[in-house]
Amino acid sequence: MISVVWAREPIPEGPAVFLAGPSAHAGSGVESWRPAAVDELRAQSTGSLTVLTPESRGGVRADRYEDQVGWECVARARATVVLYWIPRDIITLPGYTTNVEFGFDVGRGRRVVLGVPKTCPNPERNRYLVFVAGQEGVPVRTTLPGTVEAVLELVTAAARAPRPVLAS
Repeated sequence: MISVVWAREPIPEGPAVFLAGPSAHAGSGVESWRPAAVDELRAQSTGSLTVLTPESRGGVRADRYEDQVGWECVARARATVVLYWIPRDIITLPGYTTNVEFGFDVGRGRRVVLGVPKTCPNPERNRYLVFVAGQEGVPVRTTLPGTVEAVLELVTAAARAPRPVLAS
């Protein structure tokens, strides 16, 4: 079962995937890619999973920028896997913040999957991220179904990994 947690909502315990990538500006008329990602996660997932989206429920934006960014940072850190989908379009979905977040998450050793569609308007603008992903052993996919498949493989692997024993 998939449950969706929207920006600035409480994040439950358990396996979670954060949907990282460029967001359309309010009123731009550009459709979000995230509903398709949620649908794909629903189609492929066989267990319980929380999907963390930085988009706001009902389109209600945060009053303070810091509230939004703070929630996103916590959500990415709490996620089992961070799914990066970057349908790069320099005009409508440039993804400048996404570039920084990707580098930050990879540098922190978080479980990350990078999705970079070859059919996006500016695929050449994803080359550096693909290079970094290769250097860091991050799976790279070119379709949303393939990206979701790689994400779910990492979620499954994380569930099977031994939990660290905490000293008392």
